[in-house]
Amino acid sequence: MIKVIFYILIILQFGLAHGQSVDEQTDPAKFWMSAYLESIKKDGLGPTVHARNMYHLAALLYDTWLIYNPQKGSPIFIDKEIKKFPFNIDNLKAQKKPDSSMLVSMHFAAFRLLQLRFSEYSSKTRTMDDLIFKMEDLGLNINDNSQNYTEGSASALGNYLAYRVYEFGINEGAGDIDGYEGPGANPINPALKPNHPGNKMLVDFNRWQPLSLVEYIRQKGWDSTLLDWNNILIQSEDVFTTPHWGNIIPFAMSSANLDSLKRDGESFPVYNNPRPAPFIKKENGFKDLEEYLWNFSLVLSWSGHNDPRDDFKIDISPGAIGPTNNLLPKNFNEYQQFFDFENGGTKSSPHKRNPYTGKPYAPNIVSRGDYSRVIAEYWVDAVNTYSPPGHWMKILLELSEDSLFTKKWMGIGKELTNIEWSIKSQLILSGALHDAAISAWSIKAYYDFIRPISAIRWLSDNGQSSDSTLPNYHSFGLPLIENKIELVLEGDPLVGSKNEHLNKIKLKSWKGPDHVNNVKTESAGVGWILAENWWPYQRYSFATPPFPGYVSGHSTFSIAAASVLEEITDSPFFPGGLKEVRIDTNFLEFEQGPSQQITLQWATYREAADETCLSRIWGGIHPPIDDIEGRKVGLNVAQEALKFSKSIFK
Repeated sequence: MIKVIFYILIILQFGLAHGQSVDEQTDPAKFWMSAYLESIKKDGLGPTVHARNMYHLAALLYDTWLIYNPQKGSPIFIDKEIKKFPFNIDNLKAQKKPDSSMLVSMHFAAFRLLQLRFSEYSSKTRTMDDLIFKMEDLGLNINDNSQNYTEGSASALGNYLAYRVYEFGINEGAGDIDGYEGPGANPINPALKPNHPGNKMLVDFNRWQPLSLVEYIRQKGWDSTLLDWNNILIQSEDVFTTPHWGNIIPFAMSSANLDSLKRDGESFPVYNNPRPAPFIKKENGFKDLEEYLWNFSLVLSWSGHNDPRDDFKIDISPGAIGPTNNLLPKNFNEYQQFFDFENGGTKSSPHKRNPYTGKPYAPNIVSRGDYSRVIAEYWVDAVNTYSPPGHWMKILLELSEDSLFTKKWMGIGKELTNIEWSIKSQLILSGALHDAAISAWSIKAYYDFIRPISAIRWLSDNGQSSDSTLPNYHSFGLPLIENKIELVLEGDPLVGSKNEHLNKIKLKSWKGPDHVNNVKTESAGVGWILAENWWPYQRYSFATPPFPGYVSGHSTFSIAAASVLEEITDSPFFPGGLKEVRIDTNFLEFEQGPSQQITLQWATYREAADETCLSRIWGGIHPPIDDIEGRKVGLNVAQEALKFSKSIFK
């Protein structure tokens, strides 16, 4: 694995520069990762960029800490043989306050890297002041920019290392100074305007289609989730976010995880290559047509659950919904058995008892319509949130503060100090999230698979595929399903004043943003709509992320993160065997709800991850194929990260 090599010439002394002092109880790794997570909420960049930033920040802090603790492991960015550095360890040990020197170096390293990175972002005016205030609160001088660590300055050492990681990033090819655009990815399909019916402009029904939302945003009105009218988030049409991410240097993955694939005369690096997406192809006799139709029909079926008036009750306690673990389907037949097409959810392994208390988990009965809507929004992690990878880093930080949690690395040996735990856990988790981003986006770039909003509208334009004796038949149409997908017949309220919609396809689904004028008092609900007008259950300014669907980034990130947390904590369970998040009745942001206060519950990290995966289907932006294959990629990523951690930690 390629690593940038830093050559540190001489470190005579790691003393405090310019009389600076810092609280020796401060945990710099936790302090600055928390600061970065808060900055993400004001930033607006995509999940790939955030995963990479978290990894570079964690690796920088780890390497800085390792200079002061060379016996603890092998570095990431600096020379692997740390003992070969020509500095005098004895001078370090002779310091009156070597720990304070280490903290100063770590604080300066973290701050300087974030300052350098954010200086290139449009969000810098919203983020830098907070970071500066944090340094000032620590009593550290942000204007101390020296990199001359040879005179014994701890701050200069931190600055020096930060600049080297920053330069590494510039040279890596991610696109730090040009908006992370990278090599272009020109979509084969013209943009879809969801406020117009149907999708008659679609050229290739297998390939991704960007959305153009500006017209509808201006028609609908200001959305508070938008940063400003000129921000990249509201371009005239979607641009594939970071299509070049397969070229980024990974944390733990190697050439053994990498395939070089060709499409349209172009080569694509693909990490952890999954099974092919179910493309409709003439050359293979359209053998995947049934799977293609089933995937997008299930999205429609589950969309019909997003109703606050839904009287279908479900138990969402760990005693009713457990982790999927080894139950993931391997072929189309197993997919159909794994997912509950009618009622939602999947096979799982519920827990008979809480392993910490020995008692059964109490039932947690909620309306399915509240649950599906809440998790679709809770896990969306879009604008003004921690982002999908940041959400999992936040879970780690909260876990580290839990009084029931013991900081033994993988459950072995003595309990670690707060700093050592933070340094190691943040490195492995962020490294896995970084590799998850590389894997998922390399797969997205190569397979370029269509999203539900594009496929469903195109299929509905074609007609119905169930019965050639009925009107509007087309083999590439939506299958008719009673009380879910039907034809518009004469006398139907949707037929139109001149029967202009006769024999079109109608859906019993979430009715869409046109049915919500006041998000505080109204919800769209579920009802019959023309399929040509179908929307995902998302805010209208977002609708669907600006990149292909296969595989799901949420699934890849979440399963990778949950798998890492299981191993480094030596338990699949949250501390105490239960994690809860209370959701109030004003939680939903693009419609009113939920109708009652509910509490999300997970016994294990995997249950939280599984819920994340399913939330994308209920939210209408991924079919099952995107989810399951993303989960499998996440498992592979975690295995590589954990294996690598065993080679670097001592």
